[in-house]
Amino acid sequence: MTKKYRVLTEQQVKHFLDNGYVTIEGAFPREVAQKYTGLAWERLGYAPDDPSTWVESKIHMPSMNKFPIKEFAPKAWDAMCDLLGDESRINADKATWGDSFILNLSFGADEPYREPSPAAGGWHNDGDFFRHFLDSPEQGLLTIVIWSDILPKSGGTFVATDSVPLVARHLAAHPEGILPTRESPISTGSHLIGECQEFLELTGKAGDVVLLHPFILHASSQNPSGRPRFITNPTIFLNEPMNFNRADPDDFSLVEQAVLNALGVERFDFQPTHPREDVVPERVRRQQKMLEEEKARLGLN
Repeated sequence: MTKKYRVLTEQQVKHFLDNGYVTIEGAFPREVAQKYTGLAWERLGYAPDDPSTWVESKIHMPSMNKFPIKEFAPKAWDAMCDLLGDESRINADKATWGDSFILNLSFGADEPYREPSPAAGGWHNDGDFFRHFLDSPEQGLLTIVIWSDILPKSGGTFVATDSVPLVARHLAAHPEGILPTRESPISTGSHLIGECQEFLELTGKAGDVVLLHPFILHASSQNPSGRPRFITNPTIFLNEPMNFNRADPDDFSLVEQAVLNALGVERFDFQPTHPREDVVPERVRRQQKMLEEEKARLGLN
């Protein structure tokens, strides 16, 4: 029996299973994006029309405002429910987005442009705050929320669309889990990206949202365009670890099914051999300091 989905078409479902991502166009209004990107310039003390004020070429901003996804971008929320199997599997308390922008103003603009390929460098899997397992609930989906129009060669995220099977097999072979260290092939992608052959740059319009499989390898790209690029990339938390051994195959989420496809099995009884573990990344401390500086600049302290 064909499954029924809230918003995803069968073509989008197949695209996700084959390529590890799906784009939801017009998930929230352009006017809302402009409101918060406008505030971001004030938070930074930069003038949007004066590049001489742009002190840093790339900035990871802390979040000052947060929004429940279900209300802020209902179409994207419904697509998440389609990908994760059911709304009840999503941790509702953490299902928020914010204005923690990754602002690419001119990163790498002074270097020859590198097309998406292993040579571009910087390939990684997100999740610097937990020990990674095949079934990790801390990262049920990755998201790229697009807050400004992204044209080609304008800082769009590079993705390796054939990387999900490689990461899935690597994690399946390591039930002890993998910490997100600089040497980890999960964090850096360095041991896996050379086996990938399919790459692209994600582009889109303000208000679009790209939902990605949590195992997809991706990388920052250069922005020689002179056009500021605003995105956020929040993770979607699950209430429980993923389950690759469900009694009814119709109960597998599309994210779980992609993993089973990668492993070439109908079911997989994954059992971690090490306790789950949180990690406090250095970026948290940096962003807390940045947030205090922004609040002072806006007179909010």
